Amino acid sequence: MDFIKVDEFWRLITEKLNVWLETAIKHLPNMVVAIVITILFAFLAKFLSSAFRKLMLRTLESRQIADLLAAIFKVFILCIGIFIALDFVGLKGTVTSLLAGAGIIGLALGFAFQDMTENLIAGIAMGIRKPFQIGDIIKADGVFGEVKAINLRNTLIETFFGQQEVVPNKILFRNVLTNYTVYQKRRIEIPVGISYADDPEKASEVIVEAINNSQFVINSDETAVYAKGFGDSSVNLLVWFWIAYPGEIGFMQARHEAVVLVKKALEEADILIPFPIRTLDFDAKGGRKLDAIVDEKMKLAQGSDKEPASQDNIAKAEAETGVSEAKE
Repeated sequence: MDFIKVDEFWRLITEKLNVWLETAIKHLPNMVVAIVITILFAFLAKFLSSAFRKLMLRTLESRQIADLLAAIFKVFILCIGIFIALDFVGLKGTVTSLLAGAGIIGLALGFAFQDMTENLIAGIAMGIRKPFQIGDIIKADGVFGEVKAINLRNTLIETFFGQQEVVPNKILFRNVLTNYTVYQKRRIEIPVGISYADDPEKASEVIVEAINNSQFVINSDETAVYAKGFGDSSVNLLVWFWIAYPGEIGFMQARHEAVVLVKKALEEADILIPFPIRTLDFDAKGGRKLDAIVDEKMKLAQGSDKEPASQDNIAKAEAETGVSEAKE
């Protein structure tokens, strides 16, 4: 009885092996063709990815982004070859399962590395759009400085305080970014005040002439002075002029020299830059002059006996008027 079971078991195994062998022999030509297809697609992927990388280098001018896109393109070509080979062998179900599994794995990785993926995509997008390049002066999200390196996930910026900032690409991609290098110029604004006794038009002419005589000013026809408003002690002006930026002279040095030039020009033209002054005027709108009020109170303090007014009486008279000395 046991021998019968062993013979039956061996017969089933033999039949199964024969079926597999027949199937393998039947599909042997297709398997050879599938292997050949895979090898051809491997060489094709290598050749096309190299050509694609050279094209991306000329287009994007970024080696890292070009290498990444070329690697993705190479893997894509290889996957196409493998799927064609599997389908040629007859494993259509395997192809479908692989595609579904790749989608699920990609979705899981996307959620797991969401921040990294976002920075990577932002780096690729900025490499294509090119909002800035290495050496540009940019400002974004409180970071202001010169771009030193552009990576796939972050950008290195050297600030004007001598520090290096590592900024994630998604921050530069999401927020408003100012590139000071694109137009190669920058406007400087300098506020200045003149006294109410001086003419703003004359001050404007003097300032414009002084600023335009400096070597660092460009577009001198656009140099202008505008009246900004009325201050407590001065008429406030705003000086505008342009400099080459980045240029031989920096922003801070140009502004410093401009402030010195404006001060000297106004002094030579006898135009006052006033400091805050508070004046009490009792003669406005039908009021009485201060000296008249003081004289009257002094006479009252002297009394009918015609005694000389003492300092105490004068101080008392001034206190009664509610007048205090003007304070600067």
